[in-house]
Formats: sequence, structure tokens, C-alpha cells
Amino acid sequence: MQRVFIEEIAKYDGQEVIIRGWLTGRRSKGKIHFLQLRDGTGFMQATAFKGELPDAEFEEADHLPQESALEVRGLVRADSRAPGGYELSVRGLRVISRPSREYPITPKEHGVDFLMDHRHLYLRHRRAWAVLRVRDELERAIHDFFHARGFVRLDAPILTPNAVEGTTDLFEVDLFDGEKAYLSQSGQLYAEAGAMAFGKVYTFGPTFRAERSKTRRHLLEFWMIEPEVAFMTHEENMQLQEELVVYLVGRVLENRKLELEMLERDTRVLQTTAQGRYPRISYTQAVEMVNQIAQRKPELGLTPLQWGDDFGAPHEAALTAQFDRPIFVEKYPAAIKAFYMQPDPDDPRLVKNADMLAPEGVGEIIGGSERIHDPELLRQKIREHNLPEEVFDWYMDLRLFGTVPHAGFGIGLERTVRWICGIEHIREAIPFPRMYTRMRP
Repeated sequence: MQRVFIEEIAKYDGQEVIIRGWLTGRRSKGKIHFLQLRDGTGFMQATAFKGELPDAEFEEADHLPQESALEVRGLVRADSRAPGGYELSVRGLRVISRPSREYPITPKEHGVDFLMDHRHLYLRHRRAWAVLRVRDELERAIHDFFHARGFVRLDAPILTPNAVEGTTDLFEVDLFDGEKAYLSQSGQLYAEAGAMAFGKVYTFGPTFRAERSKTRRHLLEFWMIEPEVAFMTHEENMQLQEELVVYLVGRVLENRKLELEMLERDTRVLQTTAQGRYPRISYTQAVEMVNQIAQRKPELGLTPLQWGDDFGAPHEAALTAQFDRPIFVEKYPAAIKAFYMQPDPDDPRLVKNADMLAPEGVGEIIGGSERIHDPELLRQKIREHNLPEEVFDWYMDLRLFGTVPHAGFGIGLERTVRWICGIEHIREAIPFPRMYTRMRP
């Protein structure tokens, strides 16, 4: 008899199969036991009728603790009333193992801290399971998207000698003989080297920000995808970002319907997002729009912005609430952006960059720009930002040997997962979150 997985159970309607998995819950009604099973690929109900399996096995089924590991043999039956549309009529039951003590996560309500303390167990439950299945789909979709377009994956180092953006929010690591290194906050500079070698590359790996922030948008350790393309313009960069997000959202809508349903995700905005045509507004226009909203809706408590201010999370939320899909805010003041961004030739106060802001209050999920390719201008910017020139000597080499205009961006995986799943806090978007207030389990 064949062992099958729950995710493909529909193929075996009317057949007798074996499922190996765990018991998530049970209830009895007279001479019937309803067993809720999971096997890692999905969840389903198994129904045990007295008389259809040996008495000893029927009796044992009524006393199984939560998270018992089981092998269940039964007949697959379509049933519209059952979760998932199919159930298993049990013909045989074998206990592989029983928990050695009472399972701590019960059907009752638990607080966030409790669930985070037991994250290693909570991953088994429907909500966490659904979120991380969406994350897995996004990771595979990202690779598919870039490989289909001829990109080469380039693995950037995690230990770096310097900051990418001149920030002090770095994790310092002691090396040998007093030498210092830092955990990477971005693979971008190395991706630029890759773009000059392969034309178009992307990095995909963990990044680290030592920010003492407790907001629902921040993690100390998160994953970034950073494409970089030689000869690409600012406008082409935004187009690539839009194509990527259209593809990613479309993949999840197509392949993870069950997971979105389990999360009770309203998919209307996602459906609109998958159609593309994301509005592009300038930083100056965005400031004006936010201030108009603040004046029109004082109940939001928005702090008015001066030209040159950066947007906070409430400003981004108010701005994106005016749209039914992601938007680009482009051409920010150079003073609030990184040293490597190409100035706008029409207004040197600005740079050729853009942030993609997701709707529904999520805010920025992508930041990108055209990079400075002129060596003298780059050297000037490094000095203006008071950065040590000696650690950027190799980065300068990229401008000294065959320099070309180029552009790229970074998309945060967890922020994207959080938005697509419609979850409130980013800590749910990664298997084991590392936060200012949490390092365990």
C-alpha cells in the first residue's frame, strides 16, 4: 500500500493509502473518533468508526495526546464538509511515538511572547505553517524570475570590512590580532563588482542591522535580494522591480491559495498588484500629498514634513492608502540618501533613486537607484560622507577599469512576506526571528 502526502490526497480519491504524520487534535462523538492530522505538507481529518478497525486501535485513538506521531491507513473519500474537501476513513492505526510530556501549545489562546518562546514548536501550527509556505514559494519564485532573465546568482560575503551606507548600525566582529570586521548590511557593493563581470547578477542572503528598534517592521537579521545590472538606467531599474513584484505576487496567488485562505487573507489588493501599472510619483509630490492628508485628516496625527525630511512609517502608510497597488516614490534629496547614488542631472539636489511602497500600511519593500559611475564624483561623495577611502579602494577600481552606468535594488524578503500574507508583525515572516528584544530559540 502506498504512503502518500496530504497535499496530493485528491489524486487518491476512493483508494486506500497510508499517511504518516502527527495528531494536532481529536474529538469523539459516540462510536466515531475525529482525528486531525498533519504531515508537513498539509492538514486533513481522519475518521475512525468503531467496527472498522480493531477494538484495541479504536480504544487507543480515543486517548492519543496532541502531537503523537502516527501511521494511519485508510480510504480517501471526497467530502465537501471536511477541511480540504477530503477525509480519511481509518482502517488501521499505528502509534510511532507519544509525547513524553503534555504539549505546551493547546487550542486555547496564547500570548505572543509565549508563542515566540515556543517558536520551535509553533512552526507546526497552521498560521506559522501557512506563512512559511508562502515564504518558500517566494524564494523559489525569485530564483526562477532572475534565472529566466539570464541573471547569475552571486554570493556576497557576510563578513565585510566596512559599511555600505555609512551607517553606524553595524554588528562588529573581532577577528585576529585586533582586526575588526562587520556583519554585512547589504551585498550591493559586491553585486556591482559582479555586474561588471557577468552583466547582470543578484545576491540572496542574510543581512544584519544593529538597530535598537522594536517596531513591527524591523529585525536584526533578515534576508535581502539585490540585483545589479550593467548599463541599466533608473527607469529600467523601476521597470525590473515592477516586473519582479508582479511575478512574485502572481506566483503566490496561483500556487498558495490554500495558505492564503488559512491566513484569511483578503486578496483583492494582491489581485490588483499582479496586474502591474504601479504609479510613479516624485519625492516632492509625495511630501505635498502627505501634508495635504495631514491637514485633511488630523485624526491620523501625522507630523507635517519639510522638504528634505525622510518619510516615517505613518507617512508611508498614509501615502499608500491613496492607492490600490504598490507605488514608486522617486528622486529623493541626495542629503538623506547613500553616497553611491547617481545625482539627477535636472536637479543636482536629487538622486536617481526610487522606493517601492507596498499598500495596506506596509510601506517600503524595495529601495533602488542608479549608481554613480564617474570615479571623481564617487571619490567626492565618499569624502563628503566622511567615509574611509582606503576601505573603498577596490570599489573605486570598478570605476577605473571600464566604468559604465549601472543600477540595482534591494528587496526585503520578510517585508514582502509580511505584506503578501497580510500579517501584522515581521517576526512571523521568518522561521526564527532575531530582534532587539529576542534571540531565543
